[in-house]
Amino acid sequence: MVAKVALLTAGGYAPCLSSAIGGLIERYTALAPDVEIIAYKHGYQGLLSGDVLVVTDEVRTNAALLHSFGGSPIGNSRVKLTNVKDLVKRGLVKEGENPLKVAADRLVADGVDVLHTIGGDDTNTTAADLAAYLAENDYGLTVVGLPKTIDNDVIPIRQSLGADTAAEMGARFAKNVVAEHNSGSRMLIVHEVMGRHCGWLTAATAKKYREWLTTQQWLPEIGLSQAAWDVHAVFVPESVIDIDAEAERLKKVMDEVGNVTIFLSEGAGIDSIVAQLEASGKEVARDAFGHVKIDKINPGAWFADQFATKLGAEKVMVQKSGYYARSAAANQYDLDLIKQCTDLAVDSALRGEPGVIGHDEEDGDTLKAIAFDRIKGGKPFDITTEWFTTLLAEIGQPAPVAAQAH
Repeated sequence: MVAKVALLTAGGYAPCLSSAIGGLIERYTALAPDVEIIAYKHGYQGLLSGDVLVVTDEVRTNAALLHSFGGSPIGNSRVKLTNVKDLVKRGLVKEGENPLKVAADRLVADGVDVLHTIGGDDTNTTAADLAAYLAENDYGLTVVGLPKTIDNDVIPIRQSLGADTAAEMGARFAKNVVAEHNSGSRMLIVHEVMGRHCGWLTAATAKKYREWLTTQQWLPEIGLSQAAWDVHAVFVPESVIDIDAEAERLKKVMDEVGNVTIFLSEGAGIDSIVAQLEASGKEVARDAFGHVKIDKINPGAWFADQFATKLGAEKVMVQKSGYYARSAAANQYDLDLIKQCTDLAVDSALRGEPGVIGHDEEDGDTLKAIAFDRIKGGKPFDITTEWFTTLLAEIGQPAPVAAQAH
């Protein structure tokens, strides 16, 4: 019998966290109103430190409000329970302690029967580590995860919560950025989109932006031109970027149109950038999970530098839509997906069935609780996807060639 449930959100933000929390609270209130609900503040950090919020009757009554907001009301952090050195440094565990045992003991001390984790591949692989530890040591808790990542790169889940909204918000951001195209006579605009190893978000953002573009009425006689407002290149980590060949193509666009706009995944070419920095003796900052801190190396500026001279750009602008996109409230597509997933998450928890909730691409897109040991990060974007190859053909970019896998 489930008497007490705990929630936590972790990792980077996505436009689903607040709504997912609301959905879980609503479903428990409908099916099992006597179940006590708490939330650990700032993800696994709060679990280790015992920093807890109690979901009161007032919160239950007004949980629907959470669907209208972005961010996470209970807070996030990047904490990996198996990175002992980092946790000791932060003061979250003591030297010699096993963080998995500290977390498990905290759950037991708090009387928790079910832990819901809402996060991306790092959050859910950490949840998998915790679930395995709990099972191996007979703690008797059920862990049920929800897949959050704007990169849409969790294996084997078809669609991560919040990703569609992030693409929509990136396209909205781009409308104002691309409007700068004639603020100089030869303008280069680089729109950097989040996506460490997966180009899905960049491609989907470009797709949604061009869907808007093609529905507008234009007046080229006064300079209001679709060609000038268009996307002229889309670069993702999964495909080879031939800078010289693309520069030759894009210079013709610059000469004819007067500006060039590039949509760039932040992880595109990242290996080359890191290699260049390390070869010059610079230290590349990394997070608790060992990931390069992309914001510290500024890929958009690096690519802008590569292209500016080759295109004869007189003015260059680099803009990043990531934080704008990831903190948005969920759109209707994601609200519907979140409800499907939170409803099943609660149903699975009440049955004692652990796993990560999502449509399983390896099982006919069936919505179910997927075993934690099947969850992995880094699902690549399929650059042969028809809508993507069609988009590239429409903007005059050559068919993509697969890059070496990371």
